Amino acid sequence: MTTLKEFEDALREQGMNMALAILEKLRERDRSKRSLAPARRITGRKMTPELARRILELHGTTEMTQQEIAFQLGVNQGRVNEVIKRGKWLQDDPNAPEAIARDKAKARMSGADDRKRPERRAMKVASSSHKKSEKPKSSNQAQLLLGDL
Repeated sequence: MTTLKEFEDALREQGMNMALAILEKLRERDRSKRSLAPARRITGRKMTPELARRILELHGTTEMTQQEIAFQLGVNQGRVNEVIKRGKWLQDDPNAPEAIARDKAKARMSGADDRKRPERRAMKVASSSHKKSEKPKSSNQAQLLLGDL
């Protein structure tokens, strides 16, 4: 596969100045439309009923995608989907499953959840000298050999 630079060099060698001019115009057009993508957020905002209502408002009144809404409001796209599709976060109930999950995750991240994990038990490994001797199983079925045919 040829690179754009090699293609441009080939056009120069052949004296195809019109094609080079078109190529340069395309480059200028692409440069003018190019924008730096904003950096992704590091931490999201806490989901609140007000934020959930704002998500529903933007979803209903604009043609923004879930990703665009999430970026504008500083939340995860998955949270936007939960609000739109399942109506989550619309009540300010601290006992709601999503609020409990959020609080547990925050506690894990802050290190406040210092519950001791159960220790793993070591597995016993049998050495080859302790293995039972393997005896061929006797069978009542006859076995044919290739030479028997």
